[in-house]
Amino acid sequence: MKINIIGVPMFYGCDKSGVEKGPDVLRKNGLIDVFTKKHEVCDLGNVKVNKVSSEDKYKFNNKMKYLDEIININNELADKVNNSFNNGALPLIIGGDHALGMGSLAGCGKHFGQDLAVIWVDAHGDINTPETSHSGNIHGMPLAASMGIGYDSLTNIYYNGCKVNPKNVYIIGARDLDKGEVELIENKHLNVWTMNDIKEKGLEKCLEELISMLNSSNINNVHLSFDIDSIDPTFIPGTGTPVIDGLTMEGGKKIIKDLLNTNLIKSIDFVEFNPSLDKGDVTLNNCLSLLEEISNNL
Repeated sequence: MKINIIGVPMFYGCDKSGVEKGPDVLRKNGLIDVFTKKHEVCDLGNVKVNKVSSEDKYKFNNKMKYLDEIININNELADKVNNSFNNGALPLIIGGDHALGMGSLAGCGKHFGQDLAVIWVDAHGDINTPETSHSGNIHGMPLAASMGIGYDSLTNIYYNGCKVNPKNVYIIGARDLDKGEVELIENKHLNVWTMNDIKEKGLEKCLEELISMLNSSNINNVHLSFDIDSIDPTFIPGTGTPVIDGLTMEGGKKIIKDLLNTNLIKSIDFVEFNPSLDKGDVTLNNCLSLLEEISNNL
């Protein structure tokens, strides 16, 4: 398979520095080799990220930090993703924080139109809006913005309006949802499997339900957005917003394997590795192990 690797060294969405080092630390520790064993790989390098002073974080909007630069980064990313599809490659986007999900999905939406679903593997919903966000951190908003919910400045990245229909959104692994996010899940009837669901039903059953719904939808193109904080902090300490009682490494790998084996996954995000918060390279090594699982099942 042709794979285009795209780095997004950005921390502006989470406002916690260190995560911007993720793409290059993974490259230095064998990221490319993991994929060249089985695939034809083109490393497109990193999306340009301009330096913005922390004093200017609210310069463009008093409810969303670093708004202007996040929009610029996501527009460039969307273009790289769309061009990757046009060149017959699967884009693998390495973060950086999860605000990059807007650019990934915008690139997908431009290419696939309405024939698109997204599977969001994450401890969080990332479906806040500027009104429901307590922090103003845009990495808590990308999925809402991609569904056309929130401020125009985010919903209109790359092209105007909704990038993915809410009925084609699947969230798995969530265990830290804000009140506004719970309300949005109910209002939009989003497909969500929380960690409580996984504990009650078992991961196998939850994945069977998800894949069955996906097959019934007749959607042919799926974007997989994998946030490493979906995994328990025991295995992934090096991430900015860890939440206890997460997936095991085996669980994370099973999600990757089962979803990739549907042959519907056309693009992948891998986000929120913060080397500055790692403990003895535990997170680094587990990230490489998860990426190897991706490579083996593509």
